[in-house]
Amino acid sequence: MSRLLVLWCPDWPVVAACAVAGRSVAAPAAVVSANRVVAVNASARAEGVHLDLRRREAQGRCPDITVFPDDPDRDARLFEPVAAAVEEAAVGVEVVCPGLVAVPARGPAAYFGSEEAAAERLIDQVAAHTGVESQVGVADGLFAATRAAHRGVVVAPGAGAEFLAPLSIREFREHPELVDLLRRLGIRTLGAFAALDPGDVVSRFGAAAGRAHRLARGLEQRPPARRRPPVDLSVTHNPDPPIERVDAAAFVARGLGERLHSGLAAHGLACTRLGIHASTANGEELSRVWRCAEPLTPTGIADRVRWQLDGWLRGARRPSAGITVLRLEPEETVDGRALQLGLWQGGHDEQAERAARAMVHVQGLLGPEGVLTPVIGGGRGPADQVRLVPWGDERVPAAPVDQPWPGRLPAPSPATVPTRTLPVSVIDRDGLEVGVTGRFVLTGRPDVVAVGGGQTRRVLAWAGPWPADERWWELGAGRRRARLQVLLAEKSEEDSQDALLLVRENEKWSVEGIYD
Repeated sequence: MSRLLVLWCPDWPVVAACAVAGRSVAAPAAVVSANRVVAVNASARAEGVHLDLRRREAQGRCPDITVFPDDPDRDARLFEPVAAAVEEAAVGVEVVCPGLVAVPARGPAAYFGSEEAAAERLIDQVAAHTGVESQVGVADGLFAATRAAHRGVVVAPGAGAEFLAPLSIREFREHPELVDLLRRLGIRTLGAFAALDPGDVVSRFGAAAGRAHRLARGLEQRPPARRRPPVDLSVTHNPDPPIERVDAAAFVARGLGERLHSGLAAHGLACTRLGIHASTANGEELSRVWRCAEPLTPTGIADRVRWQLDGWLRGARRPSAGITVLRLEPEETVDGRALQLGLWQGGHDEQAERAARAMVHVQGLLGPEGVLTPVIGGGRGPADQVRLVPWGDERVPAAPVDQPWPGRLPAPSPATVPTRTLPVSVIDRDGLEVGVTGRFVLTGRPDVVAVGGGQTRRVLAWAGPWPADERWWELGAGRRRARLQVLLAEKSEEDSQDALLLVRENEKWSVEGIYD
């Protein structure tokens, strides 16, 4: 696992808002979004103001508080000088979000003598160049290193799980539904969550909880299966005229984000580390890497590109000429197939993202099994070919599609597959039940089908049987079935004909599918 040094600027949205307004950060202040507090400084916290408090209640508790609107562009623009200051003392700087940067710890620790010395040097560097207070933490992995930065500590290698164990489950701020559910179950610390069986966590709470469980155990969010994508997946734009204004940068960012995401999706990939590179008309080279815990959506890519261009074009060290070349490079990717939206294929747009958030919200209310999506796989019968998986879980078919599957039914497949057994009887002209011999031959010609309640329907046509003799070589696991398609006469003049897929197993017939 990579060892990271994380520099954190406490209450950064408030610090940035105060800097723009020309107010002292020592005075009580808060940043509000959707009428709720999303950031608050130490002076306001001392008066009882905390995150998620309503604006009016915050002002009631602290009448002198200054309230600022949430502005991610402002936060990112003012944070660029901090990232640049860190970059002067350490290589490989990655912006996680405005207010937080990560650096591989090995280089600075070797250069300055130890991880503690490197942490002190970066704090001094940021304070000297920007006047901003910061804290540094060092640990294995981004999650543990970020929590260490919030406390200003250096966690020994391999001690991440021990460090995280006593921390509150509320550290999973990005997953409020999961936190609320775990607290209602009596799980209050990361250590208590980490003690649960990983398989039980995934089966009960879903894939997102499984990733959070890995973090609580001091592991990476995903197993180390990342790979560097081919060079041709990067996207380049040559603006004409050169980009000099933020509004032009925002327009370019959206188009580039869509292009990069589409290229990655075509290869089954998603980006978790985004490199933004720019060149100006005077030959200046600008570069910054953004790291994200979750795979970036087109909107997420566009936001980070816009924030970075805003920081370059309006920052204290703005380039001397407009940007003539802009290149986005996926520095690190993960398998993106599990992230594709089944109902909105190709629709990683704002509507699809809202739908995904709504489904996650429903899962928070009903549990992971409350929202299921179908995955088509291999098999002989319609029920065998469809696997329902909780929303967000990896969409892997139950059986491979590319196998021959002898005895598989021909197209088309039934439109409806009953979820419970519907017993029927197939009768020949002599009033005897039609069976299937050991050689998969019908014992008689189907004449009528008796469905539930004793109602009989005449058989107009039939096809089959299709034999399925599965795992005959394995003692106790074999399964013999025969399928039969029947077309039934209408019940009355107003009704239409019905087509059923019947299956015979253990000397009994049942309805396996209904055709439209």
